[in-house]
Amino acid sequence: MNVHREVAAPSRTRSKWSAAIAALVLAGLVVRGIVERHDNVTDLKSVADEESVPQVQVMTPISGPATRTVTLPGNIKAWYTAPIYAQITGYVHKWYVDYGAFVKAGTLLATIDAPTVDEQYQTAVANLDVAKTNGTLADVTAQRWKALAGTEAVAQEEVDVKVADAAAKKAQVLAAQHDLARYHALEGFKNIVAPFDGVVTSRDTDVGNYVNAAGGDVSSRGTADELFSVADIHKMRLFVSVPQDYADMLKPDLQATFTLPQYPARQFKATLLTTANAFNPQTRTVITELVAQNPDHLIWPGTYATVRFVVPTDQSVLVVPEQALLFRDQGMQLAVIGSGDRVHLQNVKLGMNLGQNVQVLSGLKSTDRFIANPSAGTLEGEKVQIVSGVPGIAPEAKVRTAASEPAQSSGNQQSNVAAATSEPR
Repeated sequence: MNVHREVAAPSRTRSKWSAAIAALVLAGLVVRGIVERHDNVTDLKSVADEESVPQVQVMTPISGPATRTVTLPGNIKAWYTAPIYAQITGYVHKWYVDYGAFVKAGTLLATIDAPTVDEQYQTAVANLDVAKTNGTLADVTAQRWKALAGTEAVAQEEVDVKVADAAAKKAQVLAAQHDLARYHALEGFKNIVAPFDGVVTSRDTDVGNYVNAAGGDVSSRGTADELFSVADIHKMRLFVSVPQDYADMLKPDLQATFTLPQYPARQFKATLLTTANAFNPQTRTVITELVAQNPDHLIWPGTYATVRFVVPTDQSVLVVPEQALLFRDQGMQLAVIGSGDRVHLQNVKLGMNLGQNVQVLSGLKSTDRFIANPSAGTLEGEKVQIVSGVPGIAPEAKVRTAASEPAQSSGNQQSNVAAATSEPR
């Protein structure tokens, strides 16, 4: 019995050690799991904190361009345009020129048969002859009576009557001469002639058409149109409706270039002629008239034109891209980056719109950095992370192109632009 107890004691000891080791391993695993979970939570919190800070790209303002280009639509009209109507009643006997014919002043365009006017002219000739004969007889009679004045053969009253009758007959001669001159002028209107050198832009009549003195060619509905239209196109008038925002550029020496759809690769020049000096209250635009020389007659009346004005601007005014602006209840704002990379929503006053860019008149310094493309939810005091540009996104190129032409940019402007970055879209 004693021997048996001595053998059993080591076995119980080993069991205790095994249990202790197992407990230690289990405790280690538990501790390790807790540590790993804590580390994962810490890492996740760190990533979440990192992700909660928005990444933005920033840029600095640049100086304004030396000039700006204003592009507006325009309408071209001839230097002179004359719709030609008939001045007598009759029928078109013949027309001699057609669309597009170049004519000189006085060129015969058409003739009209007017038998009524012919008869009236002949009657006026006969009436003048009668008036002259009566005037001659009355004058001779008055001279005879004046010779007998003061004698007992005639009374002075009768002499005065004869003298007055001679004066009346003389006035009738003058009236008949004027009447004849009027019908002579109407006879001249049987020939339709060009009023000045130009091109025939319309012919709205034909042989045998009835015309009247009240208008032109009488259609089946009884309305009257001009027989011809002649335009002087040695130079052209270019009309542009200039918005009120750009009216300050309308100076006496203003030059412009324009293109036509039929000649897209060619530019034409125009010079300011006059303006209406008043804005249309409906459109807030002012009618501006320019003149363009047309020696080769390439420009036609009624043409649509794209007109470009290049006007100087104030280079001291800073320029920012339009997409950098925030439209808030407080007005226009920029998301300026302050100390600690925190956002400050800066109120700004805007000037002229230069296309993709806009002038900032106040509220911004040349050294300020602002978010190139802020989100609508950008808040005051929000912390941001500034990152560099993304390949394929070149905000500085956009600024340079919109703000100033490459040939007009100064070295200082280019260096500012090259240093700028912007948030990718």
